[in-house]
Amino acid sequence: MAATQQMAKFNLKAVLQETGLKPDTLRAWERRYGLPQPERSSGGHRLYSQRDIDIIKWLIARQGEGLSISRAVDLWRSLDSEGQDPLQMAEFAPSEAAFVPASLPEGEALAELRRAWTSACLAYEERKAEQVLTQAFALYPVEVVCVELLQKGLNEVGEGWYQGQVTVQQEHFASELAARRLEALLASTPPPTRPERILIACPPQEEHTFSALLLTLFLRRRSWDVVYLGANVPIGRMDSAITNTKPRLVILPAQQLHTAASLLEMAHFLKERQVPLAYGGLVFNMLPALRAQIPGYFLGERLDEAPMVVEQILSSPGPMPPGEPISEVYQHALTQFRERQGLIDAYVWRSMDPAQEGRENYTTANTHLALNIKAALSLGDMDLLGVDIEWVEGLLGNHRLPSELLYDYLDVYRQAAKSHLDEHGAPVIDWLEHVVETNSS
Repeated sequence: MAATQQMAKFNLKAVLQETGLKPDTLRAWERRYGLPQPERSSGGHRLYSQRDIDIIKWLIARQGEGLSISRAVDLWRSLDSEGQDPLQMAEFAPSEAAFVPASLPEGEALAELRRAWTSACLAYEERKAEQVLTQAFALYPVEVVCVELLQKGLNEVGEGWYQGQVTVQQEHFASELAARRLEALLASTPPPTRPERILIACPPQEEHTFSALLLTLFLRRRSWDVVYLGANVPIGRMDSAITNTKPRLVILPAQQLHTAASLLEMAHFLKERQVPLAYGGLVFNMLPALRAQIPGYFLGERLDEAPMVVEQILSSPGPMPPGEPISEVYQHALTQFRERQGLIDAYVWRSMDPAQEGRENYTTANTHLALNIKAALSLGDMDLLGVDIEWVEGLLGNHRLPSELLYDYLDVYRQAAKSHLDEHGAPVIDWLEHVVETNSS
């Protein structure tokens, strides 16, 4: 090893600028783990060698791969005790690719890293995508990378799919890489130190787990005891989990209208069991009026701020919002629509021209529309479907399919509803009439 590598000549400020580490963090590492071991100047100030700086970067890189700092130090000591130099080992060598210059301002640097990661995902370049994440975690705190790179990156990929520029397979590839990194970070979190237990789950039919995983990670990193149940949790499974875990708080995210309806059903169940609920998700940001229906605490529109809201709820909760009751008109409409949905579907199928291109897609359309009609009825407002219909229309256009097909289909569905629903189904019929008439004028 070159003597210059061992020469202690860098002050604390130079090390912090080179590594991006915070001074309190570096001092904690030195105090708890003895890594690095700086020398002292005659005036008592820390002086670091180039090797000390490289050790710090090595430890940061291992954190970026999912290890806790204590496990990273244990790995270093294990390799060192075997006579190996971790800095010279090929498997731990820094990537040759520097995806963003260290001199860029934080906002620009994160944007460049995000672009590099999404580009690698869309090209199915797994190794490059992982290298980008490793660099990002070496430069910035876990929470910042998770929100600014992973969450925003996935949002950009999803928007690309909506615009017809990204395939489903590319979106799934990116989501899988992001989830895998979160799971590695979760596995490396230290044991909880707070006594209260929090349970996080996705309500029935909700398959989008990234937000739930991310909130689980953020809360565990703040020393909370969090039990994560995953996607699509039925009420029966929730009942068993509550009995066994006795949580102080249950958190449910929903991203779509129909899963907001299943969240509402779960919320009433939790209310009967006297278990407090907190909730959030994309659909509640897009449709703020939905929040009034849910008996629970809204966590806010920003996921990175949700842990502070959770801590406020647990420390001084205040009265939980009761949720507004659904009118009897909507309850009767929901009951009748459920009973006669099959008849409506059959009417639509018989009415479509057998020679029409894409006729087989109407089975999927019937399922999707019925699911969302039932959700809107469960939530007490058929106008909630407006956003969903606009989204579908945009999707058709972006994928070069004429939006007229959507409204031709809705016209047939309106005729089917009028044929099989009576006065109890008025909310459904009135909404369909309004949509068809608005778009035929």
